[in-house]
Amino acid sequence: MRLIVIAVGRLKQGPERELAERYRERFDDIGRKLGFRSLEIHEIAESRARDAATRMAEEAAAISAHFPGKYGLIALDERGKSIDSATFAQHIGRFRDAATDVIFVIGGADGLSPELRGKAKPVIAFGAATWPHQMVRVMLLEQIYRAATILAGHPYHRA
Repeated sequence: MRLIVIAVGRLKQGPERELAERYRERFDDIGRKLGFRSLEIHEIAESRARDAATRMAEEAAAISAHFPGKYGLIALDERGKSIDSATFAQHIGRFRDAATDVIFVIGGADGLSPELRGKAKPVIAFGAATWPHQMVRVMLLEQIYRAATILAGHPYHRA
């Protein structure tokens, strides 16, 4: 099974990209031992449409084009539910046990289209604050790595 992060927008060279890559590499080391084939990241260009609804629809179509045949969808959205790291790990573990690819989606500045958000189970938020998309990607990759350590019984997560 693969973990796939699909994010609207591009991380430029700099500390955010370096930190994101560090967590992706850490995951690769432990993820293979847990049965994960890879952690892929797909960057989607931001829509240039004039209105928000059209932008969200265009971005949703571009995101959906990357969906494999069998997958579980987890959306990151400010309207989502805040969950702890252990619960996050449980979601990933269930998809792994079902041999299903897991797709995480991070929308653009306008968020995710309601249709795409409606297909996701679960929809999660990293708290009530609004975060820049670059930071959300770094936090997501850290949580993916943390989830793998929880599933492996590794001491990284000490809660």
